[in-house]
Amino acid sequence: MGSKGFTPVTRSRAETRPDRHTSHHYSSRRKYKMKCVSGFLSIVIALFISSTGAEDVVVYGQVGETVTLPRSKWGSERVLVQWFFGMDTQPLITRNSHGRETIDPVWKDRLSLSKTDFSLIINNIRLEDFKSFKCELKDFMPQTTTSVTFRLFRVSVQPVSPLLAGKNLNLKCDIEEIFKGTQRRWLSPQKQDLNEDKRAQIRNDGSLTVMSVTGQDHGEWTCVVTYQGREAYANTPVTVIDLSPAHPQPIYTSVSSLSLLHLPCFFSIPPPLSWSDSQEKSIQGGRWTFTPSPVAGSLTGVFQTLANLSLGPPLAWVVNQKRGLDVSALQKTNLNLSLSKKGVTEGDRGEYTCAVEFQRGDTLKRSMRVEVLQVFSSPAPVAFVGQEVNLTCTLGHPLTSDLKVKWIPPRQSSLLALGSDPDSAHLTIPEARDINGGRWRCELWRNKTKLTSVEITLKIERVPMDVWLLVTICGAAVIFVLLLILTVILNRRHRQRVTMPRRGKRRICRCKDPQPKGFYRN
Repeated sequence: MGSKGFTPVTRSRAETRPDRHTSHHYSSRRKYKMKCVSGFLSIVIALFISSTGAEDVVVYGQVGETVTLPRSKWGSERVLVQWFFGMDTQPLITRNSHGRETIDPVWKDRLSLSKTDFSLIINNIRLEDFKSFKCELKDFMPQTTTSVTFRLFRVSVQPVSPLLAGKNLNLKCDIEEIFKGTQRRWLSPQKQDLNEDKRAQIRNDGSLTVMSVTGQDHGEWTCVVTYQGREAYANTPVTVIDLSPAHPQPIYTSVSSLSLLHLPCFFSIPPPLSWSDSQEKSIQGGRWTFTPSPVAGSLTGVFQTLANLSLGPPLAWVVNQKRGLDVSALQKTNLNLSLSKKGVTEGDRGEYTCAVEFQRGDTLKRSMRVEVLQVFSSPAPVAFVGQEVNLTCTLGHPLTSDLKVKWIPPRQSSLLALGSDPDSAHLTIPEARDINGGRWRCELWRNKTKLTSVEITLKIERVPMDVWLLVTICGAAVIFVLLLILTVILNRRHRQRVTMPRRGKRRICRCKDPQPKGFYRN
């Protein structure tokens, strides 16, 4: 059954099939429209993502220093680069696709773009610069734009007043805004991590305490702030007033009228203040003292003052002239307190101390020990041919294991011929000869370093003929006198023996004409 008014139309297969040329044209137009729509959508999506999905990049910096806002390269280098400050619509700096740059006159000499990427370099940061910066990159083939916002926060370290050596150093690293994951650490002037320094105490609030600072702690201390893999540095100068470093080893010299003993004592860092500018740090006095070595003589252990600093005005040293001392002139530029002495003797062995006194009882000291090398001959520097001579090179005490001596004989002499050890402090010449005379030098060595040396002139003389004649005559006279005395003594004993009467026996005489006892008249 059919419907009223409806007449079906029947077409042949040839009539309903489209023309081949018409079908190809329709397909091409459809593909072109889809490509345009797809490109447009990709641009919209990219702009949407760049404007809504990007997060602000946090960067830390310090006033007066340089900071880099890191912007990596894009896919193409031929892009328009624009940097904006805060809410400003005018760019600070622009670089077009041909590499030409334009900088806002207000920011001139303080801004530049990195040569390798699009990062912004800000020099001499000011306090008002700690806001936001935005970077826009525009590419015209195809037309795309991307932007990133940077937030610049301030990190600072409060400066400290000059410190005397031995005091504690206190520093604190302040951050304007701390985000989760922000870390802080400290570097010494030698760029060593303070986490490994036993003197350092680092707290969670970024404060640092260094116990008993020395002259080596003078310099620039650095707080390193790390966030999201980026590092920012905050520096502060620290002044440590200290004397020159003490000698790790004794000062070695030798006995000689020409030797100069120099004892250094000066400020490693001159105080940045005059003598009376600061009531807390002003110098109140100074002195040099000497404690003789136990082998130096009768003054063993007696504390002696060599020089005193007179505050004047003007400033001057009061020196003990009996010891031939000379103290360097005081100058505010270097404050050199060094001591020197001409003509060294064995009595100069001992410990010397340089001390500088400040107000509030603070004192800086440096002590140094002086060792004096000497050589002497026994029995005397003048010996006769055939006589045994002993040379001794000594510091006044036995040498330590790291020290040794070397003997340098005169040119015409040889140590091998003597059969003595050239490295021994005692050298023996069994039978002195003419070739042994001259300058003998004793050198003191530590490993491969020569510390000092001393010389002695040995004279070898022959006994003169008149001396032998005098000795012979004197010997003969002595023998003659002794024989004469002996003869006299023996002669006297013999005479006494002959003339002395014998005791203990009575002698009886027989008379030819004996007479009876009685009185007779002549």
